[in-house]
Amino acid sequence: MSHGYHLTPRSSNAKTGKIPVSTSRRETCPDACPFKKNGCYADNYHLSMHWDKVTRGERGGSLEVLCSAIAALPDNQLWRHNQAGDLSGEGDALDHGALRQLVAANRGKRGYTYTHKPLRSKRDRDAIAQANRDGLTINLSGNTLEHADELVALGIAPVTVVLPSDAPKRTRTPHGNDVVTCPATYMDEMTCEKCGACAVASRRSIIGFPAHGSGAKRADLIARG
Repeated sequence: MSHGYHLTPRSSNAKTGKIPVSTSRRETCPDACPFKKNGCYADNYHLSMHWDKVTRGERGGSLEVLCSAIAALPDNQLWRHNQAGDLSGEGDALDHGALRQLVAANRGKRGYTYTHKPLRSKRDRDAIAQANRDGLTINLSGNTLEHADELVALGIAPVTVVLPSDAPKRTRTPHGNDVVTCPATYMDEMTCEKCGACAVASRRSIIGFPAHGSGAKRADLIARG
């Protein structure tokens, strides 16, 4: 497809901070994600409108255009891939060629992202592991604490998880994995730009995100299992 990607050079989201953030078209979101059209934080009014325009090709351009913009970022620049959307590939599928392009564009930068792709094949899991080794931090997104344990057990990437809205700042999964709540969710002055933990591929702690956004009630129910 010749469109479906957009890079915002400087995010206006107060929690993200003033770093570049990208958006990928809606079709990249996997059906395996229980939050798809059911409590996804990206379906809030303003971001959702932007996401729809990127999806329709009214903003942004091709993957090649996105990768050129990423490659042109300053060395060591922290940036987030996909404030909305997932890794390239229709639905549950992972586009390996597109992922390699993204990893190459990120060389020398500090890109990070999250994925709900189900990664059912060894080939998919190996590709995610390789991307993390090559400098693009891809966090596996857990739906519940139990699901987060399953993702940790894969041993291929750092893990994040959606938490109930009233979750404590620190908790543990059923298998004893440490979960640290994102500090930007409870510290007014904290941002992704200042923290950067989600961009650390070697991180052992799971980062938790309490259900938030316009669909928080539905997300909260999913997070509670």
